[in-house]
This record gives sequence, structure tokens and C-alpha cells, in this order.
Amino acid sequence: MTHSNFDLTDYVLEEYETLEYILLGDLRDLLEEPPDETTCRWMRQVTGALLETLPRESELKREGGYLAEVLEEYPNWSSQVSQLQSEKQAIFEKLRQLRDRLERQAPFGMIAEEIRRDLRDWMTRLQAHHRHERRIVQTAFNLDVGTGD
Repeated sequence: MTHSNFDLTDYVLEEYETLEYILLGDLRDLLEEPPDETTCRWMRQVTGALLETLPRESELKREGGYLAEVLEEYPNWSSQVSQLQSEKQAIFEKLRQLRDRLERQAPFGMIAEEIRRDLRDWMTRLQAHHRHERRIVQTAFNLDVGTGD
């Protein structure tokens, strides 16, 4: 029973990761569109969907223990893992702030370039975070600890 639960969690997590990828692509496309009220409305929709998707994805990752497979092998890496968790929370908070600015600010044309730059920076930060997560997992499983004499 536990095994099938694990499989379901993996499936749902994969679905969230796919949705995140699609939403980020949509946001990238919107950042290339002319800055008008329609673009602003769609940016609000996409950032809202990301604000729903990203925390759910993170929650699923934490259910089994955030980067638990790394911490099992290398418990002394807990500060790095904690730092990644904190960074992820800061990334969510920045997106929430950007979404709030999209909601409150009008007219969009006056803040469009600033918002667009900030959203691009946010996407770069999220991608760097994902790379760091992958790197720590890969490093943990590629280290040859204990080999020698």
C-alpha cells in the first residue's frame, strides 16, 4: 500500500512540475508581448497559477522530507538543505509581491518595464534554485565516500 502511495505522489509531483514548466513558458511568452492591459491581465492569471502550483509542488516534496535522500546519505548537509528551503520561500514571497503589484498598479504601461524586468529576474532566480537542488542531489549520489586503501 505504501508503495502505491509513493507512486501516486511521484505522479502528482511530476504533474505539478510539468504545469510549472508550462506556466513559466507562458510567462516567458507574455514578457515578449507588447505591454498592454491584456498582457497585464494574463500575467496576473499566470502568476496566480504559479502561486498555487509552486507551493503545492513544494509541499509534496516536503511530505517525504525535503531532499531526504540527500540527508540520509549526508546528514551534515542539513544547513545547505535548510538554506535551499529558505531560498524557495523567498522566491515564493517575491512572486507574491510581483503578483500584488500587478493587481494594484494601474495603468500597467507605467510600470510594465519594471514588472517585466522583475519577473525575468524572478524566473532566473527560480531556475538557479532548481539547478542548485539538482546539483546537490547529483553530488550526493556521485560522491565516492569511503573508498581508498
